[in-house]
Amino acid sequence: MLPPWWLTLFSHFFLPRQPVYSPAFRHHCQHLPSRPHSSMTQTYESWGRYPRRRQHPRRAHWSDQIAFGARALLPFGNGRSYGDSCLNSTGELLDIRSLDRFIHFDTGRGRLRCEAGVLLAEILQLIVPRGWFLPVTPGTRFVTVGGAIANDVHGKNHHQAGTFGRHVRRLELLRSDGSRRLCSAEENPQWFAATVGGLGLTGVILWAELQLQPVANAWISQEVIRFPDLAAFFALSAASQRDYQYSVAWVDCLARGAQLGRGLFIRGNHAPALPARRPPPPRLRLDVPLAPPVSLINRLSLRLFNTVYFHVRPSRQRGISHYQPFFYPLDSVLRWNRIYGPRGFLQYQCVVPIDDGHAAIQAILRRISDAGQGSFLAVLKVFGDLPSPGMLSFPRPGVTLALDFPFHGEATLDLLAALDRIVVQVGGAVYPAKDARMSGAHFQRFFPLWETFRDYRDPRLSSDFWRRVNEESHA
Repeated sequence: MLPPWWLTLFSHFFLPRQPVYSPAFRHHCQHLPSRPHSSMTQTYESWGRYPRRRQHPRRAHWSDQIAFGARALLPFGNGRSYGDSCLNSTGELLDIRSLDRFIHFDTGRGRLRCEAGVLLAEILQLIVPRGWFLPVTPGTRFVTVGGAIANDVHGKNHHQAGTFGRHVRRLELLRSDGSRRLCSAEENPQWFAATVGGLGLTGVILWAELQLQPVANAWISQEVIRFPDLAAFFALSAASQRDYQYSVAWVDCLARGAQLGRGLFIRGNHAPALPARRPPPPRLRLDVPLAPPVSLINRLSLRLFNTVYFHVRPSRQRGISHYQPFFYPLDSVLRWNRIYGPRGFLQYQCVVPIDDGHAAIQAILRRISDAGQGSFLAVLKVFGDLPSPGMLSFPRPGVTLALDFPFHGEATLDLLAALDRIVVQVGGAVYPAKDARMSGAHFQRFFPLWETFRDYRDPRLSSDFWRRVNEESHA
């Protein structure tokens, strides 16, 4: 994804700016302006700002301060999940963001051990100047290591690297009975499989050791190609699998007819040498300090944005990009989730089998266009066939589409339910980390190992998501 020009322009003139590496950097990495220090009730929310829940939080600065009480607990990282998998309204949240220490960095072999509350942003500040990079990264760097494991996040290089969990060498898991387990693909492998993608429900991840990838510098050689329809996307994706480490597409989800599925295809590799001519690295970040009274994302603004965004670029453009705008375009605007107004938004990400990919994605885009509820974020990507290590991991071979929808009540819920039916029909799945409303019956179809996973869930850990998908009918 490339930066939304209209949001960047609006922010440039009207919103306050912060230096990227100012002393306030850590504060702005936080999900909330301040963190609770006691058990008082406080509103916590996911990144979609729907649903909003009053929570009873605890905060742990050291692992030996973690205590399990009578109420169900849920580890909480930096709140970048979109639905209710990071919320626990009938229990307590364990805020682990202060478990943010680096333990060991083997700069020769690229192995980093750190506590679970460390942000990917903080890791990148440490490792990129030393010639290393994250093996897999999602679309934001403000994710904790524990959250990246619990959701087994993926990125633009899934076709070559698989998921984040494939690069976790080992981790330590604290259970509510006080026991600690070292887990890896070789040691306690079933506990490792349950914890990777396990939504924080198998125990509290205390630390993890990651295998990094070597890079020559902080720059990406990228190419942006305009494509006219879905068939062209699939052709570009197939042609890019071998030679490009990273690939993804933005799609105009409001396009219709022969233009259905048109968009911009972005592919790239780490630059092998420091480019002689390159833009300066990003130095400023913008902020959305307040939510507007209504969503700035509506059918009119989307149609204008999508039309201009598609046509403003040349049909093919090569260049050099710093890794930050290439991987994290929306991180340049802090708290951008507020532009959706007080009701928030729902993100929807699905994956469908590659054999049915064209027809299924076409049906989904047509349904969205007909409903007039287009998405400002619409990302299309082909997953590779590298298996995810987790029992409940979302990525699998196929085509994945991620979308954001301003929340308009029943109309939005009805639209997403209609998309679910398309996904179910072709044997696909919906991403729990970005869900706030899938049915229990659908969850169990999407993740057939859910019953096996239940044997590894800590009985004193729970979440709003887990209760929702287990309390509904199993039919």
